[in-house]
Amino acid sequence: MSSASTSRAPHVRDLTPERLAERFASIGLEPRHARRVLRRSVVHGDFELGAIEGLSRAKARVLDEGLRRDRLELVERRASAVDPFVKYLFRAPDGRSFEAVRIPLLQPRWSACISSQAGCAMACAFCMTGRLGFERNLEPWEMVDQVLAIRRDSPERPLWGVVFQGQGEPFCNYENVMSAAEVLRHPCGGAIRGDRMTISTVGILPMIERYAEERHPYRLILSLTSAFPEKRARLVPVGEHYDVADLANAMRRVASHQGGVIHLAWVLMAGENTEPEEARELRRLFPRDRLRVSVIDVNDPTGRFRRADDEERSRFLGALAEQGIPFVRRYSGGPDIHAACGMLATMRQGGRELPVLSIPGA
Repeated sequence: MSSASTSRAPHVRDLTPERLAERFASIGLEPRHARRVLRRSVVHGDFELGAIEGLSRAKARVLDEGLRRDRLELVERRASAVDPFVKYLFRAPDGRSFEAVRIPLLQPRWSACISSQAGCAMACAFCMTGRLGFERNLEPWEMVDQVLAIRRDSPERPLWGVVFQGQGEPFCNYENVMSAAEVLRHPCGGAIRGDRMTISTVGILPMIERYAEERHPYRLILSLTSAFPEKRARLVPVGEHYDVADLANAMRRVASHQGGVIHLAWVLMAGENTEPEEARELRRLFPRDRLRVSVIDVNDPTGRFRRADDEERSRFLGALAEQGIPFVRRYSGGPDIHAACGMLATMRQGGRELPVLSIPGA
């Protein structure tokens, strides 16, 4: 089937069995056959629908003509020499490039950090992807395929979780991200539990409110980075449009049906957002709420934003503790392979070759 004739057709990995059966109700596609289609394409990686048990040749032919079966091309794989992180650069059929990262967990398991867009329009000051600009939204199958590629590449450990925190703002591609998450969660698809998937947003307020109303099972984390509106807007330009207090209220509604914990991400930058006043303002914003702050050091090869040294970082973490705010310090892995979002894509799209970072003791 030519790409032109299928340009508007869904991909076989775009749809859950329920949606697949609904789309092809006119041919009487049974739910059991729809489940086998998803299992064959996701679990077994096989697009040969004519071999599905119990599915007639006539119905298989209609499915073949009505579903795309493109694959992502793995352009580059970089394994870190200092930790188990691996970075992948993929190319879509239209030539767009985007990245994913394999993340080791404390137990012998993997998590996949995947992209939801090619490029990003959010223009966060400290983010390499934001400097790429926005190209397009990824389709559900393109997100699913990133996970499947990492799973195939890493059979020695189970792939335990997925984080939509690579290139792009997931809530600017809301429908496709939710569709991808459904396929990854479905027992005939990725079979990854909903509470092991995380969606990260810089704070698209209307979509957070929609997410709260729809009561999805995936963990939502707000990349706050500063509790002060003016400073946050300087670092995260979308902050000019949505007030921090409104974001806090929306996250409170999400937490009300997700165990009561509000998850925040904090990219720590020397001299920018490390003051004890930030912790005090956080507690003022969330006076009686249960918080969990994921703190990660900035990774900016341009040198505009620097990592806090041990003393500055400890002062900030101590201020969080004084306010009774639990935190976890996230390890920024794979520094020798440019594991931070957007770095490989920048290089592939004509950006200068980024230097390999110096690793103490390596």
